[in-house]
Amino acid sequence: MNEKQKERLIQKYARKEDPSRAGKGPGGPGGGRGPRGPMGAKPKDSKQTLKRLFAYISHEKWKLILVFFMVLINTLGGLAGSYLLRPTVNMLTSKDGSVAKLLGYIGLMALVYASVVVAQYVQARIMIDVSQKALEQLRNDLFHKIQKLPVRFYDTNNHGDVMSRFTNDVDAIGEMLNNTIVNLISGIITLVGTLSLMIYTNWILTLVTLALVPVMVLAARSVAKVSSKYYKAQQKSLGTLNGYAEETVTGQKVVKVFNHEETAVDEFNFLNEDLAEKQVRAQFFGGIMWPIMGNISQASYALTSMVGGLLCVLRGFDIGGLTVFVNYSRQFSRPINEISMQMNTIFSALAGAERVFDVMDQAEEAEDAPDAVAPEIKGYVKLEDVTFGYNPDKVVLKNVSLYAKPGQKIAFVGSTGAGKTTVTNLINRFYDIDSGKITIDDVDIRDMKRDHLRRNIAMVLQDTHLFTGTIMENIRYGRMDATDEEVIRAAKTASAHSFIMRLEHGYDTVIEGDGANLSQGQRQLLNIARAAVSTAPILILDEATSSVDTRTEKHIETGMDRLMETRTTLVIAHRLSTVRNANAIMVLEHGEIIERGDHDQLLEQKGRYYELYTGKSELA
Repeated sequence: MNEKQKERLIQKYARKEDPSRAGKGPGGPGGGRGPRGPMGAKPKDSKQTLKRLFAYISHEKWKLILVFFMVLINTLGGLAGSYLLRPTVNMLTSKDGSVAKLLGYIGLMALVYASVVVAQYVQARIMIDVSQKALEQLRNDLFHKIQKLPVRFYDTNNHGDVMSRFTNDVDAIGEMLNNTIVNLISGIITLVGTLSLMIYTNWILTLVTLALVPVMVLAARSVAKVSSKYYKAQQKSLGTLNGYAEETVTGQKVVKVFNHEETAVDEFNFLNEDLAEKQVRAQFFGGIMWPIMGNISQASYALTSMVGGLLCVLRGFDIGGLTVFVNYSRQFSRPINEISMQMNTIFSALAGAERVFDVMDQAEEAEDAPDAVAPEIKGYVKLEDVTFGYNPDKVVLKNVSLYAKPGQKIAFVGSTGAGKTTVTNLINRFYDIDSGKITIDDVDIRDMKRDHLRRNIAMVLQDTHLFTGTIMENIRYGRMDATDEEVIRAAKTASAHSFIMRLEHGYDTVIEGDGANLSQGQRQLLNIARAAVSTAPILILDEATSSVDTRTEKHIETGMDRLMETRTTLVIAHRLSTVRNANAIMVLEHGEIIERGDHDQLLEQKGRYYELYTGKSELA
């Protein structure tokens, strides 16, 4: 790959695109799914991010107080155990030393350190419980949020990058909550306690030790500032790589058909190298903290030992005091080092938290109006002068008007990108129209409760999607309270019953990997059965028979005719043979209805439909 290709690859997966771009987007030119790329989250205020993050553990205040108390025992116990060295050493160097006194001091130190071990165990056990509950709630909130996000969000964002929020980013947050918080508290208490005991032991040596503290702080701040930037870049690059991998794995068959394996490998290698480069920088600037702080600490230790030795000779400072102070001098730099090292985890967690909260801050689908209604729906669908565009500067539908009475079958045909799928997206309120009006039974759909509206519309999409579970469960997804008999009846209506019964376990056959153990046609038949089991009075078929053979299509048409007798049916089809018996056929071009009528009427007009039907013009 040359530099220009690399730059384009990065831009393609790093930018946030709109589904109305040419050749992309649901119902837009190209008629397929919208482009997907990382969300390009903007960095947020770290203080605000921390505040939101700690809100997930704030309700466990009594457990946190107990953790703080255990940290206090742990830290102060360690300091007290170290200070016991002073009388022990002084006793050993004096004439009054004895084995009994030595054993007494050793026993006291053992008791102190035993309490430290118990406190460490209790604090770790409680903190793990608190942090895991916080992560559980965070994941629940994130998953709950994505259920409320509009279809536009999924049309414009990379699926792998969204999944990265649940995995890499939440894991980074968990690492911080599990260990970093406790370590920071312990480090601060150790720092304050050690400084207090150092002043108590010898104030002159304390000043010597503190002389190098500003150097430590300056070094830590400098490295942390650079490290923070690279950790954010690392998390974003990781999401990009995940998104590319998810897209390539999902489209692996297309990759192989067009012999793009080597291209995919080259592009993945580039994105992988880009991630590795950012990780190297982040880990380097995070890891360099330890040697920098360690060397400054060693210099402080050497200087303190030298001055302390002079004080013992010239000022009568006791050897036990020097032993304890030198130990404290090293301990004093240790919490500073540990706090500095925790910055790596904190930066990674903050970067992950910003990405998680970025999703949580996305605008949800508009709330239902306070006076929204949930009327009984019979299926009289009407569009009046509907105009819509996925973005303001590109109109997809222009002044579209049509109606469909209960039990009628209305078909939409036209070139790819004419706006056929967009019409069905608007009826479902996946998007809201710019102007005009859409009513069902003379009630504006914007005045209806959204869940009630969608509950009364069954859809069979061109892209099949099955969930892990049995065939019975997948069909029942169309109506969760359907009985086994109703599920089987729906499968027969969709002509799926015969192939299901040929499977080893029939309706109890487990579907895995989005139906990888079924053919494309069989998966579509199950989707149709799922719609058939629904009692929704409105049925939308978006290329519902595009993935089945002609023989199966005939069986489906027979069953669908029975299914559509009492339902309003909107059909989008490229196979014009499937819409010949429609009550009305709408021919769309460039977002406008240019012809309308039944099959015979449109053929007599010898217009666009005639050209498409006779093969004198292509659909795409």
